[in-house]
Order: sequence, then C-alpha cells, then structure tokens
Amino acid sequence: MSPTELANRSRSLRAVVLDWAGTTQDHGSLAPVGAFVQAFGRFGVSITMAQARGPMGIYKLDHIRAIAADPPVAAEWQRVHGAPCSEADVQAIYRALVPIQEAVLPAFGDLIAGTVEVMAEIRARGYRIGSTTGYPRSVGDIAAREAARRGYVPDAIVCADEVPAGRPEPWMLFRAMEALRVFPPWAVVKVGDTKADIDEGVNAGTWTVGVTRTGTYVGLTEAELAALPGPERTRLIHEAADILRARGADYLVESVAELPPILDDIEIRLLLGERP
Repeated sequence: MSPTELANRSRSLRAVVLDWAGTTQDHGSLAPVGAFVQAFGRFGVSITMAQARGPMGIYKLDHIRAIAADPPVAAEWQRVHGAPCSEADVQAIYRALVPIQEAVLPAFGDLIAGTVEVMAEIRARGYRIGSTTGYPRSVGDIAAREAARRGYVPDAIVCADEVPAGRPEPWMLFRAMEALRVFPPWAVVKVGDTKADIDEGVNAGTWTVGVTRTGTYVGLTEAELAALPGPERTRLIHEAADILRARGADYLVESVAELPPILDDIEIRLLLGERP
C-alpha cells in the first residue's frame, strides 16, 4: 500500500456534499434570482431582486410560497388579482418558473474559480463528492451538464423534487449519503452559501461550511465584486459571514477554493473525538 493510500485509510472524513449556485457554480447565485423575477412578472406582479433572493437555497416551489407570503408581494398580488395568492397560483408560478430556469441556466454555467482544483484535491484524499440543490431535477441536470463540460462531476446529485421535502429538512443530504454509501453523518461535510444549506447540514448532523464571497448574500459576479471599493467589498463579505455564522455554520470560507485547510482541521477534531 502506498503512503497516500495508507493516509487516506486513516482519515475520518468520508464525503463532502456541496451546493451548486453560489458555491461551485454561478458566482453570486444570479440565475435563480432572475428566474423568479421573470416568473412573477408573467403574472403581472413585480418583485425586487432582494425579494427574489430572500428564501434562496430552499426547493423552488417552497421558494415561490415564501416570496408570495412576503407582505409587500402579497399586497401587490392582492392589488393585481383581487384575491390572495392561492396554492393554485403558486403551482402556476412554479410551472412558469421551471422552463425559465432551464432556458437561462446555461448562461450561468461557469464554475467558481478553484472548484475543479479543490475537487481534485478532495478526490486525492479519498473522499466522495456529493451535491444537493434547491433545483428540480430538470434544472439540476442542466447545471450538472454545464459543470461537467467545465471539469466538475460529483459522484451523486440529489434534487429537491426527489425527496419528501427540501431544505431546511435533511432528506436530500441523507439521500446523497445513501447514494455515496457514507456514514455516519459526522464523517460528512456540507458546504453551501445559504441559511438553508447550513440548516440542512445541522439537521442532518454533519459538519457545515458556509460560503460568503461567491454566494447569494453578496450576490455579485466576480467582475462586479472586483469593481467595488475595497471597504465595500469587505463589508458585504462580512455581512454574509454574519448571516451564516448566526445560522450555526461550523466554518466560514470566502470561496470553495479555501476548503482544503478546513477539511484538515475537521480531520484533527475528529481524531480528538469531537463531533459537529
């Protein structure tokens, strides 16, 4: 057995499960936001980017319910339609949303810098790679196709419409663990850029890593972020960190490129008998 194989056998971690938009793909998580704005617009109701982004990370059907329940949006829906937004309306918005997402997603398929290199490092350590997403399967397949074209192919992909409930419930993460055949939960690290990602990991009993700079709470492309004055850039990243820290993230990184040292630290903590 080679030294590398021996080292990998001694590791306590077994898998890393990552989110998509804002974590490994689509810097700033822009594709989902614009799709929600368009979908509500088709029903005569204008929503802001901030309103569209608020519930980010959860199953897109639940996301629509959350937007529709936001008091300003609910009031606007009542004004336009003369009645509250019903469950039938929510379902109609969702049916409009899915093809919009399918159409726009390829334009947001670029991987976040460092993703391919970090995944190679994770594989070299002997870990499995999984993914969970608030996208339904038809949209998740497009995200995965675009990622594969750029060199990133997880071992397992679980979408929110394949489980009884999406985030913050833990079923996608459990399904990913089942597909990867890894257990117990403390041998898994969940990485994501939203409160819902952290909730998913906490509820499943895994380690959690929150992603700040590239994610939804900064909400900017790499070029847009670089164009900001340094203090403004720092403020946005710190605000994103505060949100994820308050949610219970075990670790924070600005991007997935910073993940390997975090995995080293978790390995040490596991050897010392610590658990999430």
